[in-house]
Parts: sequence; structure tokens; C-alpha cells
Amino acid sequence: MANKIAAIDNISYMYPRSEDFVLDRISLDIYAGEFLGLIGPTGAGKTTLCLALNGIVPQFYGGRFYGNIQIAGMDTLHHPISKLARYVGEVFEDPETQLVATSVQNEIAFAMENLKFDREEILARIPEVLAAVRLEGTEQKHPAELSGGQKQRLAIAAALAVQPDLMVLDEPTSQLDPVGAEEVFSTVRELNRHLGKTIVMVSHAAEEMAEFVDRLAFLSHGELIACGTPEEIYSDIELLTKNDLRPPQVASTFYLINQKTNRKIADVPVQLDKGKDEIVKIAKMAEFDLSSPLPDPKKYSNVPLFSVKDLKHVYPDGTEALHGISLDICEGEYVLIIGQNGAGKSTLVKHFLHLLSPTSGTVTVAGKDLEKYTVGDLARRIGYIAQNPDYQIFNATVEEEISFALKNLEFPAEIVKERTEHSLESMGLTQFRDRHPLSLPKGDRARVVIAAILAMQPEIIIFDEPTTGQDYRGARYILELSRQLHEMGKTVIVITHHLYLMPGYAERAIVMGKGTILMDGPIRDVYHRTELLGSTFLTPPQAVLLSQELGNLNGREYPFLTPEELSERVILKNREV
Repeated sequence: MANKIAAIDNISYMYPRSEDFVLDRISLDIYAGEFLGLIGPTGAGKTTLCLALNGIVPQFYGGRFYGNIQIAGMDTLHHPISKLARYVGEVFEDPETQLVATSVQNEIAFAMENLKFDREEILARIPEVLAAVRLEGTEQKHPAELSGGQKQRLAIAAALAVQPDLMVLDEPTSQLDPVGAEEVFSTVRELNRHLGKTIVMVSHAAEEMAEFVDRLAFLSHGELIACGTPEEIYSDIELLTKNDLRPPQVASTFYLINQKTNRKIADVPVQLDKGKDEIVKIAKMAEFDLSSPLPDPKKYSNVPLFSVKDLKHVYPDGTEALHGISLDICEGEYVLIIGQNGAGKSTLVKHFLHLLSPTSGTVTVAGKDLEKYTVGDLARRIGYIAQNPDYQIFNATVEEEISFALKNLEFPAEIVKERTEHSLESMGLTQFRDRHPLSLPKGDRARVVIAAILAMQPEIIIFDEPTTGQDYRGARYILELSRQLHEMGKTVIVITHHLYLMPGYAERAIVMGKGTILMDGPIRDVYHRTELLGSTFLTPPQAVLLSQELGNLNGREYPFLTPEELSERVILKNREV
């Protein structure tokens, strides 16, 4: 048995001014050199457990703490955070909250300087950790010049420089595009496998966690309800579903196949490669029915609501973000816009909102040139929900936030009251009407912003990365709301990197890359262009990849998008398995 890095013994914790335990009698050992994943729905206690590992809970926050945590033989209650920081390195969800210096090398030196490392040792370690996270050559750059993935890797490097025994990463990829997320997962895996660092990582990225971690600890409502290998935890679909946690799509697919056939014709793999092996076995004993039709996108009028013609945009620093884009979005459509960071998605949408003006080309809304609209006109027609809800919140209560735009545009008082009440009720915020919006959890803050937009009753709703930072339940809640708006006749545009969530919602997908449109078509067609998606660093859902593996075996096209579509069409051949 490997040596223990941390021993968590029957801990419980309650924050100040709270009556509920956020951690409830948790016992868990963490072993040297392992990669441990912490999973669970929002509110499960994962972040609090991470903070307890280096004494921030309860030393900084206070509250009531029971039990004992030993880190490298030290009790976290009786050793100062500054001493524990030498043994436990913490990396949080948003790297912006951790980066404080004016250059990359100063950022890495900062923690070592505070811990009184010798100057020679600091200078020696900077190139070592930069090489470990693949940031060589960036020493003199300001952290603000780095990409999202690079910023997170810098935060990891700064923690790694102290040479802790344990690295704790709390949702380090939730704010990143697929490129940045892959950079971080790859970096963490290398630290674990090649440098022998012990890793504890919190993440909702089920597919990646299944591939990389050695063991999973599953928290729900403050309790540790299961602990085991990814195969043991992620194959227990009923346990995950019961606790609002999403399994990897490959696991869902084979679980549903077994349910459909009413017999166990497949193991439930949790990694993609094992899923591909299993689909080969199933193909020998079953067929996949292609005769029953798959859902087709609805037909819409050809009258465009948005019309973009030869749109080019060059930023003041000379960056050409859009290269002559042309597209139409018609009234009532539900459109998905995808592509890596820097593809031009946000620049395009900012033109819809008249936050940017074309360098050349035109943008029209309902046949009228965008330049002829006032800000108030656009606010009535277009609702925009930013990735970070905090950027759109600036009132002291939830009720004031929802009513603000209506009052600002001088709607009659009775309409302001009626729409505010309706938005509060429809978004489940009535009980929070007198609370400060920023005192609410992030998912609820997002609902406040959405409620404020809904009160305006716009024709067009634009969601910019609405599922970032949300657990599966929160993401589905927001997307279900988008579906309801679409069914009410609203035109919905969603920008996201979470491709697996969008089948069943979006009907059309626009793929952008390097300021151009790479593909524009029905979502089913776009998702099966895997090479094209790969060119802009997007990975289609695992159900799509399994369908294509099946097609490679049989020489046919299986245009499935989801585990449900694939599993529903399994037909056992007339012979014993």
C-alpha cells in the first residue's frame, strides 16, 4: 500500500451563520502518487473539502469543524496555513483570481518569496516549473497576455514551484474552451505520471475524469457516498442519476443498450477506447435499425431576422477577427455557434448587439441596417446573457435587478410590476427578491440575469456560454429554459463548447474557425463532420464517435447524436449471445 499523503478522519463542517453541515462525517485517505477525482453536484461540498486540505477551512472562514485532517503528518487545525501551503498547492476555478504579478516569472516567484525561499532557489525553480507546464519563453509576458489555458497552467506552475506534496485543483477547466481544457488535463496528467505529484481534482468533465484519474470520491449533500475506480463509479448509472450527476456518454450508451435489450450484452465501459472495443462485439450479435426516422430540424421562413453580408472586422491593434462573413438567421430558429477561443464567435455576436461596428460589410436586423437602431431599440428586441452573470449584475436586490431595464426604458409602472413578478416566479426567484444578487450561488445569479432579460420580452435571446461553470443539473435547467423560449417563438442563439448538451435543443450549427465560417448546417450533419470539428479543436459527443466506429465496421452511416438514439435502435440477431 502506498504511503498516505493525507488522512481525512470523520470530518464535519458548518460555515458561520449557517445551520447546515456542508461536510458531514467524511473519512478518506489520499495516497502518494495517485490522481484522485472529486465529483458531485453543485453544493455537494467539494470546494469546501479542497479548502479544508490546506487549513483555509476552518482557519480562515471560521465556523464549526469536527474531526481531523492530517497532511504529511500535520494536523490542519494546529498548523498555520502558511506552513501547510508548503505541502498543499491550491489552484482554483478562475485563474484570474490567483494571478497578481506583472509578469509570468514574478507570478511564479510570488509564493516562494512569501514563504522566504532563498533567491538562488527561486531563480532555479522558475525555469523548471515553466518547462513542467510547457510555458517556456513566456517569462517576461504579462499574465493578461496569455490565453485562458495558459493562465490556468501558470496558476498550476505557481503552486508547483513550492514543490508541494499534494496539488489540489478545483474545477480548473470549467472556464476554458476545449483547447485550454486539454492543455490543463494534459499538464496535470504529466505532473502526476512523470513527476509523481499527488493530484486531487474537482471537475464535472466526466469523459476526461474517466480517462485520467485513478480513483473517484463521490460527494452528495456533504456526504461521501461512494469511492472507487472510474469503472466502478461511472458505470453505476442509477447512482449517478439519482444524485444529478452526468456519466460519460460512453457509459450511458452501453447502460441504455443493456436496458433496451433486457439482457446484459455488454459491459459498461467508461473510457472511449473500451467503448469502441465493446461496440465491435455488439455489432457481431446485434443490428442497428436505420429505418425509423430520426428527428429533422423544423423548416423556417426564408425571411432573415439577422442578415450579415461580407462582414469584416479589424480591431484597433490590427487583429482581423472576421474575414468577410455572410449568413442569415431566420425568425424562430435555434442556432448553435461553436468554435475554439479566437474563432470569432464573440466578435460576430457583438455585431448583432451593435457593441462593435463593421470594418466593412453590413449587418441588418429585420431588414433594417443595424446602424439605424438606438441602444434602447435593440434592448427591446435582443436579450444577451453573458458567460459570467456577475458582469451584468449591479443592483442591490434581485427585484431591483430584474426591474432595472424596464424602468430605465420608461415602461409604465404597472407593466414593470407585472413583468417583474412574472420573471421572479418563472425563474423560481420569488424567495430571493430582497437578497443581493451577488450573495446567491453562481447558478442562481445566472437565473437573475435571465429573469431580467425575460422581463424585457425580447424577440431574440443570445446565450453566451450559458453552461460554463454549471453542473449537469444547472446546465440542463438553463437549456430547458432556452427550449421554452424557442417554443414561445423566440429566436435563440447559443454559443457553447459543451457540444454533448445541445442535441435536442439546437437545430442548426455554425462552426467558426479563424474568423471564417467552416460549416453551417443541421446539427446532425455538423456533428458527424468530425475532422472539420477537430480542425477547430472541438470534440463531438462520444455517442457520435461510437456511431462512426459502428459505421466503419459495417460500411454504413449511422447518424446518431445521443446515447438514446443509438441504444433505441439496437435489435438483437436471432441467435444466442
